[in-house]
Amino acid sequence: MNAISDYVIFGNPLGEWFIAIALFAASVVIAKLLYWIFGRYFKRMAERTSSKLDDILIDTLEEPIVFAIVIIGMWRGYDHLDFGAATQLWAQRIFMVMIAINITWLIARFVDAIISEFLIPYAEKNSGTSEQMLGVIRKTVKAIIWTLGLVLALNNAGYDVGALLAGVGIGGVAIALAAKDFASNVFGGITVFIDKPFRIGDRIVVANYDGFVRDIGIRSTRLQTLAGRVVTIPNMKFTDGIVENITLEPSRRVKVTLGLVYGSTPEQLRRAQEILREIADNHPFTEESVLVWFEEFAAYSLNISMVYYIQKEGVVLQVQNEMNLAIFERFSAEGLEFAFPTQTIFHQPVND
Repeated sequence: MNAISDYVIFGNPLGEWFIAIALFAASVVIAKLLYWIFGRYFKRMAERTSSKLDDILIDTLEEPIVFAIVIIGMWRGYDHLDFGAATQLWAQRIFMVMIAINITWLIARFVDAIISEFLIPYAEKNSGTSEQMLGVIRKTVKAIIWTLGLVLALNNAGYDVGALLAGVGIGGVAIALAAKDFASNVFGGITVFIDKPFRIGDRIVVANYDGFVRDIGIRSTRLQTLAGRVVTIPNMKFTDGIVENITLEPSRRVKVTLGLVYGSTPEQLRRAQEILREIADNHPFTEESVLVWFEEFAAYSLNISMVYYIQKEGVVLQVQNEMNLAIFERFSAEGLEFAFPTQTIFHQPVND
């Protein structure tokens, strides 16, 4: 009488089935035990340290290591069974894909944790990049890692990845052409993130729009113009156009041209220049580099020009308002007359 273990099921003795199932069950038990140990001891030990890196490592390694133990148990158990050469080849490919996916999962979890714990807080603090854009970049990095991992898995399974990618590439030419503008905008957003030509809150001029940056996305940037309207600008404009960051200017240059009447004396012209220098020198938000000169004999006036610079701390429109009012008050007190277009018409008597 044959023993129970000698019975054959699907071409394998029942005893070998018992061993295979036992190995798989043991791997599951060990995996659950290890998962419990991670949560019970390792995580608590990591929480007591000041560094976040050990917390990231333990949280990253926990589930992939547990899954790896289950894969090993399944593989060792399958080694005790024989289903033929063709099935054996397919089983080997499946295990290789599972191993590659598990490694990719581990790397993706680790990189994602590093980005969320270190890079995103640093970027938000130092570059003013929007949460939306950082989220898109985070997902993009994960997608790249998973794509490379799947390619490696297929390659380890014996597939010709090069031929597969070539076929996909030919079929995706039309899609790539249709998505050209979208890709340009995405790369433009990445360029803005890397080069940091401006931050959220900066006043910039781009594509003839002047306003404050309210949001930086992966495809477009929102600008609130001086009129209060919100304009959405494709990010490709920042790579193929000129961006003027007004917020980063050290000071604002202002030129004022004043026309005095032709009846003014040379002494009055000199006094006018002295007054302009005094006003610019005495204002708390103007720099010392002030230029004043008698510019030209214009058609209706004697023009005196002044160039002064408003410091970054000053409100440009308010400083200009204060400067112009001071000029008008001082010139009126000194009796300096501003010119306006005039004509003198001479009538020639007509002899009868």
